[in-house]
Amino acid sequence: MTAEKVKAYAESVDISKLSASARAKALRELADKLNALPMEERRKARLDGQAGSWFDRMTEEEKAEFIEATMPTGFKQMLTAFEQLPAEKRRKSVDDALKRLREARDQMAGGAGGGNRGGTNGPPVLSEQLQEKIRTAGLKAFYSESSAQTKAELAPLLEEIQRVMESGRPFRGR
Repeated sequence: MTAEKVKAYAESVDISKLSASARAKALRELADKLNALPMEERRKARLDGQAGSWFDRMTEEEKAEFIEATMPTGFKQMLTAFEQLPAEKRRKSVDDALKRLREARDQMAGGAGGGNRGGTNGPPVLSEQLQEKIRTAGLKAFYSESSAQTKAELAPLLEEIQRVMESGRPFRGR
């Protein structure tokens, strides 16, 4: 599975024209395709917004189910471990993850996967308002209280934080 195959599938199906059962099946298939992606391809698909056109047409219930279906395994454990880090390490982990996402987005914009979504004129990885809420409210609390739309915006950051946590960097000393 590749990000390009996910994009081709997403572009080939107009969920707004499907019956309820066909729509549910198509959403499951898209989630399965995203879940089958290797980490770098998944990042590419998220940053490229390949499911975005579908997401905009989903109901709130569908959005919530889709987010739950596409969150990486061990995600809730990562959130718990993240919340147990000292405040400074949490802040640094979020800042590092945002930096890496910006770099990946900018690299995609300048490389073969480039589009109009990245670069200096592209949208921020996360709005300043969301970044501040994450830093002050705590990621776990913020995530649990967020709407499906906000969770979708957070998904790339959460996956990047999970990568950072899995690397063990936040748990090491200086």
